[in-house]
Amino acid sequence: MIYREAEKELQLLSAQFKAVAVTGPRQSGKTTLVKKVFKEKAYVNLENPDLRQFAREDPRGFLSNYPDGAILDEVQRVPELFSYLQQILDEKEQNGLFILTGSNNFLLNSNISQSLAGRVGYLFLLPLDIGEINPGANMSNQLIFKGGYPEIYQKDIDPKKYYDNYIRTYVERDVRLLKNITDLYTFERFLRLCAGRTGQLLNMSSLAADVGVDVKTIGSWLGVLEASFIAFRLYPYHENYNKRIVKMPKLYFYDTGLASALMGIEDVSQLTIHPLRGGLFENLVVVDFLKRLYNNGKQNNLYFWRDNIGNEVDLLIKKGANRYPVEIKSAQTISDEFFKGIRYWNKLTNTEGGYLVYAGDMLQKRSGEINIVPVHLLNTIEI
Repeated sequence: MIYREAEKELQLLSAQFKAVAVTGPRQSGKTTLVKKVFKEKAYVNLENPDLRQFAREDPRGFLSNYPDGAILDEVQRVPELFSYLQQILDEKEQNGLFILTGSNNFLLNSNISQSLAGRVGYLFLLPLDIGEINPGANMSNQLIFKGGYPEIYQKDIDPKKYYDNYIRTYVERDVRLLKNITDLYTFERFLRLCAGRTGQLLNMSSLAADVGVDVKTIGSWLGVLEASFIAFRLYPYHENYNKRIVKMPKLYFYDTGLASALMGIEDVSQLTIHPLRGGLFENLVVVDFLKRLYNNGKQNNLYFWRDNIGNEVDLLIKKGANRYPVEIKSAQTISDEFFKGIRYWNKLTNTEGGYLVYAGDMLQKRSGEINIVPVHLLNTIEI
């Protein structure tokens, strides 16, 4: 079994809150993690139609079967439970009583905010980060193509077959659960066009024109991708170092293996000369920082910065009063041109330091306190 860095945070939350909600993409390892950490608790899978019907028709009777608490898997499928859970949690002093899991962030959050606010600690569990995979040097293409879903590594599944089935299940099942989208063909086309824009500025008008729907629909469908942990937006840093800054977000996927499959990449060798490899590599690095933040119970403190004449920092990590620039390059050989964005930022802000993450294999430190970090050692950068 692969050790998950989020295990420590899950234990801390269960000691501090009466319930813990573990949410993240389908098949990211939520069930495996909570069953490992809470071996003594009863496990209830609310995907089971008989259990789901029982819970919906008699929530009080259903919960009375678990006086010592339980793991309630895919709990958003039975929103009727939340009000009754509130009463139980208020009457008991025990922390870590119920562990709630769900692969639908919107439905789970809305139910908790209505009934269980202040009683529940949150853990976002994304697919495996690079440190958990523990790859060797010069394996960036493998990391991009295979992505981070645990089952691919534990069962040695063909990534293409895995993601083809994942996409089919997502479009046919999860999308219907979130929104009553009837034109699934157009939605899948939208999904694949989003993958082709990985690491790019999100121009909703352009995307709407390419998909053949209006901008309002694009906004709604992006909300579906975000609520179901398929894609996310990285927002620009707005502090007024320069008034002429870009204010559109960038679009990234929570998993590069899924994004690669949506682009039609069928074999890892295709990535070597693929025109979108740079965007996928950038996605790999950005989402790995996000995974590590969530694994440690921290908030998303990631941004990018770009002005309207082309000066750019791929990633800014905000830590207190400090802003650490990160440049991301998919090449294996370092060029002096790679430091342009960091040096411009440091001159603009009168600071030093930063990171260059690349696909090579050597750790280095350059003048101006700029650290060069291979992608397979990304977890050496403190966040």
